[in-house]
Amino acid sequence: RGGDGVEVDEDPEGTPAWCDLGTPDLDAAIGFYSALFGWEVEVGPPETGHYSMARIRGRDVAGLADQQGPGPAAWSTYLAGDDLDVTLGRAVGHGAQVLVGATDGSQAGRFAVVADPGGAVVSFWQAAEHRGAGRVGEPGCVLWSELTTRAVDESLEFYRDVVGLTSVLGSSTRGDYYELHRADGRTVAGLMSMSGDAWDDQVPNSWMAYFAADDPVATAARCV
Repeated sequence: RGGDGVEVDEDPEGTPAWCDLGTPDLDAAIGFYSALFGWEVEVGPPETGHYSMARIRGRDVAGLADQQGPGPAAWSTYLAGDDLDVTLGRAVGHGAQVLVGATDGSQAGRFAVVADPGGAVVSFWQAAEHRGAGRVGEPGCVLWSELTTRAVDESLEFYRDVVGLTSVLGSSTRGDYYELHRADGRTVAGLMSMSGDAWDDQVPNSWMAYFAADDPVATAARCV
């Protein structure tokens, strides 16, 4: 999925299908990302936590909403699954802690949130009317999803057994790096081993979403 630069209509199991931001200041977040990426944002009603859809040329690319719990603002990654109940059962059976049980997202689909065996938070998504991101791999859209974790072996086993992601070991300047492949062989995510002095002890294991930019350095400067 990373780097496609295409419209997307379906996400096989294990694909990072969606990401959204929970924030204590939704108006500020919408203003920031709209200016940065050119998003058009439709703000949702209060009963949904003002869940808002960000779009580029009419296609959904990400969600933003009122933060539902304490802590810093954070992006969440959703992995696609064919049957949420089955996926959630596998996750629990392989050591996940359920944070939000299976929940209906109106007519859009169903989701659940867990902490994987390394403590990284990840969501699972069973699509109905909302398939997930409709545009990826171009500026302002998700380009890549990556798990950074100290629990490498446990995480590789967990995502293999729960959503069928197999791994291939590569390398990076910061340590071991694994490409994660779904059942059809397509590379859809990465796993970075948080080993060595490059990682502060206070940085938690987590999933990260990378957004595409024509010029990352200039885009970062615009953030400031």
